[in-house]
Amino acid sequence: MDTAMVIFWAVAFVVFLIAEIATLNALVSVWFAVGALAAMFCAIADLSFVWQMAVFVIGSTVVLIATRPFVRKIQGKTVATNYELDVGKQAVVIESINNTLGTGRVRLDGTDWSARSVDDSEIFEGEMVTVKEVDGSKLIVSK
Repeated sequence: MDTAMVIFWAVAFVVFLIAEIATLNALVSVWFAVGALAAMFCAIADLSFVWQMAVFVIGSTVVLIATRPFVRKIQGKTVATNYELDVGKQAVVIESINNTLGTGRVRLDGTDWSARSVDDSEIFEGEMVTVKEVDGSKLIVSK
């Protein structure tokens, strides 16, 4: 038994686990940890380094493929960002919106935004509008 290789794979296993814990279960290195553990057992069995590496790569790949549906399920959940949360909200026009002149500002939740109308209609100061879309730093609104 090559003690140095057993220690190497044990350290790799621990490093991959620490990386996994540090990323708050984002599932970025758990596959490598399993592969390193399998390779460590190969080192204990006194298999050559080539076999240890093969077991590490194959083991990591198999675990990755086997857990992929689970990973997709838990990582597939999207969380709305701030701009997505603004769609559908009401805002007040603080500067008349005229797409032709390129003017228009609205106040949404206490923040002033550049705005344009969704259908090129002119919307006057003081009117209430609904946010239909966010385009960069502009709100696309309608009456």
